[in-house]
Amino acid sequence: FKENIKIKLDNYKDTILFLGNYYGGSQYIKDTAFINPKTKDFVFSGKESLPGGVYLIITDDKKYFEIIMDKEQYFTVETKYDEFAKYIKIKGSNDNEAFYKFVNFNRVKFEEVTPLQKRMQEVKDNKDSVEIIKKRLDEINTEIGDFKLKFMKDYPNHLMTKVFASSKDVDVPDAPKKPDGSIDSLFPYVYYKNHYWDNIDFTDDRILRTPVYHNKLDYYFKNVVIQINDSIIAAADELIERTRPSKELFKYTVWYLTNRYEKSSIMGQDEIFVHLVEKYYMTNQAYWVTPTLLETISKRAMQLKPILIGKVAPELIMPDTSGRFVSFYASKAKFTFVVFWDTDCGHCKVTIPKLKEFYDQYKKVYDIEVFAIDTDADLERWKSYIRENKHSWISVTGTKTNIDYHKVYDIISTPVIFILDKDKKIIAKHISVEDIKSYLDNYIEIEKLKKK
Repeated sequence: FKENIKIKLDNYKDTILFLGNYYGGSQYIKDTAFINPKTKDFVFSGKESLPGGVYLIITDDKKYFEIIMDKEQYFTVETKYDEFAKYIKIKGSNDNEAFYKFVNFNRVKFEEVTPLQKRMQEVKDNKDSVEIIKKRLDEINTEIGDFKLKFMKDYPNHLMTKVFASSKDVDVPDAPKKPDGSIDSLFPYVYYKNHYWDNIDFTDDRILRTPVYHNKLDYYFKNVVIQINDSIIAAADELIERTRPSKELFKYTVWYLTNRYEKSSIMGQDEIFVHLVEKYYMTNQAYWVTPTLLETISKRAMQLKPILIGKVAPELIMPDTSGRFVSFYASKAKFTFVVFWDTDCGHCKVTIPKLKEFYDQYKKVYDIEVFAIDTDADLERWKSYIRENKHSWISVTGTKTNIDYHKVYDIISTPVIFILDKDKKIIAKHISVEDIKSYLDNYIEIEKLKKK
């Protein structure tokens, strides 16, 4: 066996343990061990070595402690249930002995910090006492930092050294002065973004089996990259190129970004998903996907591509209440709302009256026309609803049309609202009625600034 880990857990009453590991932002069960009735220990063994990373020994009641799995995969762990770190003894693994020196140093320091923090709350009105406690807390933080630095120096090849380095935040220097003597206010941001990934070793996929890489990805694309599609796409492509030395890091990064932007709730970010699919999947770089999955994801991207924000909306020609075929392309309004709804839809019964109220109040203010497509096949019910609710906008039925609008416009449920500009380009989609006014106000303001 290349992997053989014996676990002895005093005071543990159950007969089963699990071996898990981190991978990206999740934890996975890798193996299961049952207690040996004679030796009272658990053994995880395998004919193949496990990939390096931080692994978890998990009890049946979901409590756990961490171990390092790297080159040494033949070792013994003894400890007490529910007080894992305090009583742990490891034989046969220098990596884990070093790791638990750090873990227990941190544990002792945390035990010092807790009463100090409690005491600070008790004396919060006494400035001198608060300052004394703050000084001691700062000293403890310094001690932890010094211990970490010593660990990295003593164990340069240890996985935790990579973890500590990867977790280190960017030290941003003072901004230089411009030729005119002013300070470049953008310098801190630009420097931070440009150096964000400096401490990640993109040749070492062990970092995937720790929480670090996923957390950095999350923070980077949520808080560092400017939330504009072009900026996100450029940052995604740049990062993916960095991961090329490691197939696993490349795979995880492409998958993470694809998944993030396919499921994004932020309007318009499906453009990023389409870009990733076209650049990495449809060029056969996503080596891990099956032919079936590749076909599915490619079809999805190509379905969304014609209705991305900025694209000219595919024309719809449908019959109105008199049977006359009309197209929203005939609308001369500054903004055309293409609305998919159903007279028998519960959400529509709430949304459509709100939309009518907005339309009646702001039709002339914003120069709006509504092209409302009823997806219900019951024409009499549709016509009756329009008469009773006095819809004055363009009402058409989806029973007869020039294209399969469900497929082209990705209509899975109703209601769905698209907003088009005067040239029939999509400027918003899947927008709620409550957000329309603020969106239009912002859009108009941005257009004015563009002209200036």
